[in-house]
Amino acid sequence: MRPSNLKEFVGQEHLVGANKILQRLVENKELVSMIFWGPPGVGKTTLASIVAQAMDAHFASFSAVLSGVKDIRGVIEEAREQLKYYNKKTILFVDEIHRFNKSQQDAFLHHVEDGTITLIGATTENPSFEVNAPLLSRCKVLVLEQLTEAHLKAIMNNALLDNERGLGSLKVKIQNDAFDFIAHLSHGDARVVLNTLEASVMLVKPDSDGKRMVTLEIAQEAMQRKALLYDKGGEEHYNVISAFIKSMRGSDPDAALYWLARMLEAGEDPLFIARRMVIFASEDIGNADPQAILLAVSVKDAFDFVGMPEGWIPLAQGVTYLACAPKSNASYMAYLEALKDVREKGALAVPSHIRNAPTPLMKDMGYGKGYKYPHSFGGYAEQVYMPEELQGKEYYKPTDNGFDKVVKERLEFYKKMRKPMK
Repeated sequence: MRPSNLKEFVGQEHLVGANKILQRLVENKELVSMIFWGPPGVGKTTLASIVAQAMDAHFASFSAVLSGVKDIRGVIEEAREQLKYYNKKTILFVDEIHRFNKSQQDAFLHHVEDGTITLIGATTENPSFEVNAPLLSRCKVLVLEQLTEAHLKAIMNNALLDNERGLGSLKVKIQNDAFDFIAHLSHGDARVVLNTLEASVMLVKPDSDGKRMVTLEIAQEAMQRKALLYDKGGEEHYNVISAFIKSMRGSDPDAALYWLARMLEAGEDPLFIARRMVIFASEDIGNADPQAILLAVSVKDAFDFVGMPEGWIPLAQGVTYLACAPKSNASYMAYLEALKDVREKGALAVPSHIRNAPTPLMKDMGYGKGYKYPHSFGGYAEQVYMPEELQGKEYYKPTDNGFDKVVKERLEFYKKMRKPMK
C-alpha cells in the first residue's frame, strides 16, 4: 500500500503540499541530499522512494543496522556504473542513519560532495547529535511529524478501497468503533495501522456472499489490546486525568500508578502526562520539596530521549516520587492572591527607592535614593519593597511540610528584621 507519488501520500502537508519543499524539488527535478527526521511509521522510506521515482533516479536502499562500510563501497561502485552506462543518478536511502558510527558516515562524505550519490537518510533521533557535522552540513534536514488519527483513517480508507495494492477486492466492511479503535491505538504509525487492519481482515472468515465484517472484538484481537473507556476529547479523559492528579495530591502512589497505566494503555499522549506532572510539582509540592520540579522536568526529558515502549519507566518513577513528596501549594496560592491585587488595584506606584535610575534626570527626581544594597549589609537590609498601599500585605505563607518549614523559619527571620521606611 505504499503510495507511488506525492498526491497519494497522506500526511506531512508541510513538506509535500502545494509549493512546499518536496513538492517543488520533485516538480523541478532537483536532487539534494536530505535527512528525514521523525518518529516511526510517518513515511520516511516511502518519501525517499517517491522522490527517486519522480527523479527517474536509480534507488538504492539499505539499513544502517545491517550494513557496513563494505556495503557502502558496493553501492558507490554501482552508482558509478549507473551514471556511466545509463546516465542515471543514484539516490541512496539509508534507514536509521544514526546507527552508523563516524567512520561509516565519513565513507559517504566524499561521494556526496562529488555528486556520485544523493543521500537521503532517515532517523528517529536528533540528527544534530547523531549525524557527523560535515555530513549534516551537506544535507537538508526535513522534520516529519507524527501522523494524526485523521491521517491514519485516510490511510485505512485508501487501503480498503484499493483493489490492486490494498484490500478492496476482499469486500471488507468495518464497524465504526473498530475503525476508530485501530486508528487510535496505532499512535500515529502508518505501518502499525496497516498491519493491524490487514490482520483484522485476515481474522474474519468471508460469509456466503464473500463479504468480511470487522468488529471491535476482531480489531482488539488483531491489535492484542482492549478498548478502554477513554476518549481523549471527552468526559472520561478529564475524569481519569483528574483522578491521576488527585491521587498524587493525596499522596497515594498506588492509585496514581493505576491511573497512569490507564492513560498509557488507552493511548494518551505520554508527553501530556509528563507536562501535567511538571505543573503538579510546582503547584502541589512547591518548596516543600524543591527537587520535585527538577525530577519532573527530568522525567519529561527522559521520556523524550527514550520514547515508548520503555518510556513508562521514568514516568512511573516520577509519579511515585511526586505522590510521596511532602505537599505545599503556598507558592501557587500566593501568586493568585498577588494577581488578585494587581487586577483590583491596578498599576500601583513603584516605591522611589527601588526605582531604576539610569539617567541623571531620574536620579535628580529621587529615583533609587535611599536604596540599600543587601550585600552591603550582610545579605539583608531593612527596607520595604511593596507599593505603599500594600505595605504589610503577606501573600506567601509557607507550610510546616518538608523544606517549606525551613523556608517558613527563614521568612520569619526576615520579617522580624523588616521595618517600614519613613
